[in-house]
Amino acid sequence: MRRMSYQPIHNYGMIGDLHTVALVGINGSIDWLCVPHFDSPSVFAAILDKEKGGSFRIWPTDEKTTCKQFYWPDTNVLVTRFLGRQGAAEMTDFMPVKEHEIPTESGRSHHLVRRVTAVRGTIELNIHCLPAFNFARDEHDLEIVEGGAVFKSPSLILGLDTDVPIEADGKGVKGTFTLQEGETAVFMLSELEPGGETGLFLSDREAEALFRRTVTYWRDWLSNSSYSGRWRETVKRSALALKLMTYQPTGAIVAAPTCSLPEDIGGVRNWDYRYTWIRDSAFTVYAFLRLGFTKEAERFMHFIQRHCLNDMSSENGPLQIMYGIDGRHELTEEFLGHLDGYEGSKPVRVGNAAYNQLQLDIYGELMDAVYLYNKYGAPISYDFWVKLRMCLDWLCDNWHRPDEGIWEVRSGKQHFVYSKLMCWVALDRGLRLSDKRSFPCDREKWLKTRDTIYEEIMSRGWNRDRQSFVQSYDSHALDAANLLMPLVFFLSPADPRMLKTLDAILQSPDKGGLVANSLVYRYNLDVSADGLSGEEGTFNICTFWLVEALTRAGKFKHEKLDEARLMFERMLGFANHVGLYAEETGYGGEGLGNFPQAFTHLALISAAFNLDRALGNRV
Repeated sequence: MRRMSYQPIHNYGMIGDLHTVALVGINGSIDWLCVPHFDSPSVFAAILDKEKGGSFRIWPTDEKTTCKQFYWPDTNVLVTRFLGRQGAAEMTDFMPVKEHEIPTESGRSHHLVRRVTAVRGTIELNIHCLPAFNFARDEHDLEIVEGGAVFKSPSLILGLDTDVPIEADGKGVKGTFTLQEGETAVFMLSELEPGGETGLFLSDREAEALFRRTVTYWRDWLSNSSYSGRWRETVKRSALALKLMTYQPTGAIVAAPTCSLPEDIGGVRNWDYRYTWIRDSAFTVYAFLRLGFTKEAERFMHFIQRHCLNDMSSENGPLQIMYGIDGRHELTEEFLGHLDGYEGSKPVRVGNAAYNQLQLDIYGELMDAVYLYNKYGAPISYDFWVKLRMCLDWLCDNWHRPDEGIWEVRSGKQHFVYSKLMCWVALDRGLRLSDKRSFPCDREKWLKTRDTIYEEIMSRGWNRDRQSFVQSYDSHALDAANLLMPLVFFLSPADPRMLKTLDAILQSPDKGGLVANSLVYRYNLDVSADGLSGEEGTFNICTFWLVEALTRAGKFKHEKLDEARLMFERMLGFANHVGLYAEETGYGGEGLGNFPQAFTHLALISAAFNLDRALGNRV
C-alpha cells in the first residue's frame, strides 16, 4: 500500500554547487543531501527512510497553506512559495558555486542557503533540522551556539547559522518563527572544518548579495547555449540539470545524484547512480556539444585521459563501464539493511556491483563522443589517440564476446545486438578520426572487423519471424536500444528493416511491442530475463530515442515526422513541476528510479535539436 508520508519522487526540485546536490520537496523539506560530494555518505536521506534518514524542513504552521515551487528563470536557484490564509512567504534555496574547492577563511565550505521572506501579511513557520550522518549509521553530537548550531559526527561537522531562535530536539534542532510582511529569515548550512568559526549567520543584505552572485553565475553559464529552436525553455532546463550533475574538480559526470530510488515501488530494482558511467557521460558530452558547451566536453575528455584507459591487462578490457567521480575504480556494492527504503523499497544499495561487468557498447559511445569533440570542440592529442588506438585494437580481438549489455542484466552474458552495434560504431569512428587527423592505426584490421560486425548484426540480430531487430542473437525480445541504429548512421532511417523495427516497437506491449500511450519500455520484460524480479516503468530515454528515430524516418515518410512531434510534446507533459525527469515513468504517470536522471535530459536535448531542425519553418 502506498505510504503517503513519502513525497512522490517527482515532487522535488534540485539545487547544487557542482560538487553535490540537494533535493528540495515542494513541501519545503530537504530530503536528500550528500556532503561534501555526490558520492559521499548522506546527511539527509529522508527520501530513503522517513524516520531515520534525516531532513531539513521549513514549513508553515498553518496546515492549509498551499505550496508552489519554481526555478528562478535561467538558473538553478529554487523558489518555494507558501500561500496561506493570513499571509504568504517565499523561500529561496541555492548553493553558491565556487570555482575551486577551497574552504573559506572561516573554515567553511559547501554552503546551502535557505532564505525565507514574508511577501504578504503575517506568516508563522517551523524549522526542523536533523542530520543523519553516513546514511544514518554514525552518531553525532549537537552543540547549540550563539547564532546557530553545530552537528559533530566522527567524519563530518556541519554548522547551521541563523539568527532565528532554535532549541535542541534530540540530536536535531527546532524552532518556530513569525515573519511580518517584508521581513526575512536566513539559514545557512555548511561543512565545517575542525576549529572553524560558528555563529556566522548571514544578514539579509549578505544573503541577497550571495543570491545575486549565484543567479549571475547560472545566467552567464547558460548564455553560452547556441540553441534557439522551438523548445528553448525546456532545453535550457535540461542543460541546467546536466550541468548540476557535473563534478567540477575532475570533470566527471554523474548518471544521477541519488541512489536506491526504486524503478518499481516495493521492488528490488534500486541502484546507486552517483558515479560516472562511460555511456551516460559520452551521451552527455554529445548533448553539451549540440548546445555549444565545449568546456564541459573538454573537461570530461581530460577525465577519461587522466583516470581511464590505463589498465590494458584487465580481462574486461582497458575501460570499466563506470568510475568514481574522483576516478577510483572499485565501487563495491553494499546493502543498508537498517534503512526502510523509499516507501519500503528494499534493498537500499550504495556502490554498484555492475562496475566490473563487461559491457562492450561503451567503446562505441566513447569513440562517438571523442569523434564529435574532435570535430566541434578541439583536436585531440596524439597521446590520447595512442590510448584510444589500444582500446580499438583490443576491441578487434574481443567484440565477439557475450556481455551484460547496456541494461546491465544480472542474468548472465549474452550476445546483445546493441553491444555489437556500438562495437561497429567504435571502429567506424576510429577509422574516420584516423583519416581526418592522419593518425596511424591498423586500418586493414579495423576495417575488416567493422565490416564483419555489420554482416553479423544483419544476419544474427535480425529476427525473420518478428520482422525486427531483437535484443540478442536467437532472441524474440524487442529492445528500444536498437532505435539508435539510424542515429549512429548504421542504417538509413528509411531502410526497410529499420522501418519494420519501428513498426514492431510501436505496437502496444500486449501485442509484443514496447509503446504504451507514446511511452516506451526498454524491452519485453516478459520475454527477456534480466535476472531480477518485479516490474518497471517506461524508460524516459527510450521515449526520446523513439522520437528521434521517427524524426529521421520523417525525412522520407512525412507522417513519421508528425508522429515524432506529437510524441515529443506529449512526453514534455511528463516532466515534473520544475521541468525535471526521473529515470522512468510509472503506470500512473509518476516518476520512478533515480532522480533527476542525466540520461533522460540528454536524450531530450538531442531529440529537441534534431526534431526542430527537421521541422524547419513549419508552424
